[in-house]
Amino acid sequence: MTRSRAIRWVLLIVAVAALGFFGWQRYQNERQATAASNAQKAVRNAVRVTIAPVQKADFPVYLTGLGTVQGFNTVLVRTRVDGQIDKIAFKEGQAVNQGDLLAEIDPRPYQATLDQAKAKKDQDEANLANANLDLQRYTKLGEFATRQQTDTQRSTVQQLTAQIAADVAAIANAQTQLDYTAVKSPIPGIAGLRQVDVGNIVNASTQTGIVTIAQIEPIAVIFTAPEEQLPYINEAQAIAPLKVIAITTDGKKPLAEGTLAVVNNQVDTTSGTVRLKAVFDNKNHALWPGQSVSTRLLVKTLKDATVVPDDAIQHGNDGLYAYAVNQDNKAELHKVKVSQSIDGRSVIDDGLSPGQQVITAGQYKVSPGTLVTTAVASSDPAQPKVKQE
Repeated sequence: MTRSRAIRWVLLIVAVAALGFFGWQRYQNERQATAASNAQKAVRNAVRVTIAPVQKADFPVYLTGLGTVQGFNTVLVRTRVDGQIDKIAFKEGQAVNQGDLLAEIDPRPYQATLDQAKAKKDQDEANLANANLDLQRYTKLGEFATRQQTDTQRSTVQQLTAQIAADVAAIANAQTQLDYTAVKSPIPGIAGLRQVDVGNIVNASTQTGIVTIAQIEPIAVIFTAPEEQLPYINEAQAIAPLKVIAITTDGKKPLAEGTLAVVNNQVDTTSGTVRLKAVFDNKNHALWPGQSVSTRLLVKTLKDATVVPDDAIQHGNDGLYAYAVNQDNKAELHKVKVSQSIDGRSVIDDGLSPGQQVITAGQYKVSPGTLVTTAVASSDPAQPKVKQE
């Protein structure tokens, strides 16, 4: 009896232990299932955002502005003599070199004047030769010729010599006037629209020209900068000519790269700006006189700056802030200070560190501690590139 009762107690204990073990196992399975379900729900409820890394990079600091393209030299070509135009030797929009023929004025009156001057010189040279012979005769006669006669003849020789000098000057002047009948380009450049036609009478006294020549290789851009930036511009310019980029006014297409050539000698007190002049090689003729462009003047380059995409910076009641994603994929709010911003990138002076991941899209769904799922976007947008000339 005692042995049989002991066996029953053992079997009962084993049965209770087995029931306890299976109950505990079921509880653990249900707990794990619940945890997995909650995790799946959390993943499904996580906010999808786009992130980009906080980078350490060199950051160029530009002064932006608006400018106007001007020909490096611009000349209104006018005639220097009166007459009828016999020939137009250029085409509108044609590239011309210095000294190229642009127009011809009827040269016949000026050729006649030149011929008269040359004939007058020949005549005076003949008279001078005769006067010299007479002076030699009076000199050989000695006491048989009066002193008055000798002095008079010597004066005649001197007068004729002076007359020949005047004839030489008259010939040079006549030749110059004749040369002016061939109107030539004083500079290399592009010819504008023709303002007179063949057969028209032109006068040196009129203001109307024949054509305007604009030099576009190189070419200049006039733009302005705030007066408070003037000390920094002069300081950097003293080291090396500053780089200037010309861009279309919509900011989409870089046109050319040049250098700052001139800082104007006074500040415009009405606008608080100073005028600047940049020079561009313009070999591809991307810049044209009178064209409006946006300008970027490279003042300095910040070394190893903390840089983020502009899209990461948000504006709040307490200032600027950005969301970063921590190791638990949760959003963290960081107040930031921004010193520079251009081309879709901003320099962070305080609030973020290189290597962090910041949210660049989807912030409006996020609050501190929000679980997020991420898609990576580049934080280095394409920079304006300029074709080297």
